[in-house]
Amino acid sequence: MRYAVVTFGCRVNQADSLVIEQRLRERGATAAPAEHADLVIVNSCSVTASADQGARQTIRRIVRDNPNVRVVVTGCYATRRPEELRALPNVTHVIGNADKDNLVERLPELPGDGDGPCGHALTPGVAGRTALTLRVQTGCEQRCSYCVIPQTRGASRSRPLEAVLADIDRAAASGYREVAITGVHLGSYGRDLREGTSLSALLHALAARTDDVLFRISSLEPMDCTYEIVDLVASSNRLAPHFHLPLQHGADIMLRAMRRPYTAAYYRGLLERIRRDVPHAAIGSDIIVGFPGETDADFRESCELLERLPLTYLHVFPYSDRPGTIASALPSKVNGTIIRERGGRVRAIGARLSHAFRQAQAGSLRRALTVDDGWSAVTDNYFKVRLDTQHARNEWVEARIGGPEGLPLQSPAVVEAEV
Repeated sequence: MRYAVVTFGCRVNQADSLVIEQRLRERGATAAPAEHADLVIVNSCSVTASADQGARQTIRRIVRDNPNVRVVVTGCYATRRPEELRALPNVTHVIGNADKDNLVERLPELPGDGDGPCGHALTPGVAGRTALTLRVQTGCEQRCSYCVIPQTRGASRSRPLEAVLADIDRAAASGYREVAITGVHLGSYGRDLREGTSLSALLHALAARTDDVLFRISSLEPMDCTYEIVDLVASSNRLAPHFHLPLQHGADIMLRAMRRPYTAAYYRGLLERIRRDVPHAAIGSDIIVGFPGETDADFRESCELLERLPLTYLHVFPYSDRPGTIASALPSKVNGTIIRERGGRVRAIGARLSHAFRQAQAGSLRRALTVDDGWSAVTDNYFKVRLDTQHARNEWVEARIGGPEGLPLQSPAVVEAEV
């Protein structure tokens, strides 16, 4: 059987899709483009209305190009609105997040029993990804006022530390040189296990490893990014100098309305600490524009804060009502035209911040992992760079970042790179 997996949304979904691919392969299925596949798994997102729309459009396009295909839909949209997806052409199964881990076992048309959930680790390059994304936790109990994810992912559930480390052992043995550690609410890792396990304990275990694997911490809520974690990243060459810390808004009145448990001043202090202790770190953030009740003054306050923060990139999300959330019932909704205009202004700020960081890194020497066709690499501090010589995929190189023209190489192992 030929299969394809189409993934929308966050890194957790990406990690889930890799596990689905692993189990499909264990049962003898082979990967193919969606237009030639017998079976297509769509792992959906539902964080915004446009994410829902994107999944529907993709399913219709796949079926138009491949009329005999069987489509299975899973993920957050499948959990939140299964009836909408069952009505789409060729959809044979809609499987919510609660059953996603057993998705492959629920497809009787697949032969064989496989090797179980941890049979064999995938190898670099599967699904076009050189690094492995590993989910260590799912679910969220934070309940921000705009977010539907607690409804679609349920309560926080962590994988035992021993199981996580065993998966990393298998990944390293399979040739992975970078692993991204991810979760729906990653900072809550271990709290539900009630055995002293925590994100800090996991990161200490990763920092102590002796194999040549770099670990990248995925999105982490600001209140969960402790100074202990910052110090650990600063002192370890096993942990990537990369933080993604969603701010969501720069005005305290909006943070309270969003039910975010920190202030703009706290967030600014945290980033200043990171920039002081890890000066070359990439620091990314998420921003919502057009939240109900956001005034011109609130938006201006948020922009002024962003301009002062030592961020290196921004992900900008226009506010979208999610039925069942607190925010969906709030008054003073912001006009869609204004939301789009504000989104453009914040993206422009993000572009300026990214440019300033690239300029500051010019001439620096960074460790980078080659990806794609070997002409590109991703640095430890999250630059994707173009190399001046081709290398094998999944190879560590030392790359000088956008240095002055004619800058001599310091050693034969150093390659010039352009951001």
